Amino acid sequence: MIPLAEVIARHEAAYLQQYRHAILPSHRQALAAMKSCRTALAPRMLARCSACDERRLVPHSCGHRNCPHCQHHESQQWLERQLKRQVPANYFLLTFTVPAEFRDLAWRHQRTFYALLFECAWATVNTFSHNDKHLHGRPGAVSVLHTHSRRLDYHPHLHLAMPAAALDAKTRRWRTKPRGKGNGYLFNHRALAKVFRAKLLAALGREGLKLPACHPEKWVVDCKGVGNGEKALVYLGRYLYRGVVQEKDILSCDEAQVSFRYRDSQTGEMAVRTVSGATFLWLILQHVLPKGFRRARNFGFLHPNSKRLIALLQVVLKVMPSADPGWMKPRPPFLCTCCGAPMQVVRRRIPSASDRWRSSSLAEGVSM
Repeated sequence: MIPLAEVIARHEAAYLQQYRHAILPSHRQALAAMKSCRTALAPRMLARCSACDERRLVPHSCGHRNCPHCQHHESQQWLERQLKRQVPANYFLLTFTVPAEFRDLAWRHQRTFYALLFECAWATVNTFSHNDKHLHGRPGAVSVLHTHSRRLDYHPHLHLAMPAAALDAKTRRWRTKPRGKGNGYLFNHRALAKVFRAKLLAALGREGLKLPACHPEKWVVDCKGVGNGEKALVYLGRYLYRGVVQEKDILSCDEAQVSFRYRDSQTGEMAVRTVSGATFLWLILQHVLPKGFRRARNFGFLHPNSKRLIALLQVVLKVMPSADPGWMKPRPPFLCTCCGAPMQVVRRRIPSASDRWRSSSLAEGVSM
């Protein structure tokens, strides 16, 4: 395993030079955070043993949502919240993809384009649910924006984990769709693609964005059954906070190139991609979202405002999802190197030695 901070230290200068015209402020912030994460450059926190009073300075993690070894606990918390909202219905994973011709437009207007992607995908499934003879009501969905392919290329698409169920507010009725054969059937994927295409093109036009001169008539929306939805939610949460690459998949890094592995979407087998160090950093940082943009959103009866309704449904239907799945791990404690007892953090954000040296140098310069 090669730490991402090591890759950044070796190739940051080349990256800043080669991609200087495309780098956004959010990219620079992410680069600076991940470069110092848990290194000597990071601020320290003071931990004290609860048994023997041993003290230790520990480097801070950067906490950036694109860092590959940060936010693991936050990711688990998000997943736990979603699992608590599970309802007794067959779940489906829907993937809304835009053609390659729209990627340049999406990159140049990220905040607007991504917001419209959420809006139009939800409007599409909401329309289909109200028109469905079995559901005929308001659905619920958990949606997560992904901007990368498995090769880390720019490929914006939206995933929706959606139960085949709906709530009719007028009649106060809860309806589910019959499972059917195999993994079940929710909506026709070709019809979903047509409606989604029409809604997104109309929304882009309202925003005054210039559409590509040529783009295909047929778009792609995938819709497949995923059982009770737990595995789909785990998949969606995997890249929610921890970036687009795991450090264990970075195989080599020298002064010129970086190699990483990924699972090929066509064959299902592991493959290796080798690029220059600057290109590798670009492949990672291009997926940093605009500041404050929410990658995950809940809609319909799965919206956070509907948690009382979900709790009532679970009581009426006598279904209580597990709040503590066995595969979820608690945040690991700091352990004392002397006695092995848990250590408690008593002070945070202590400047690193380099920060203290910089501050003293500046002070001496001012006094002179």
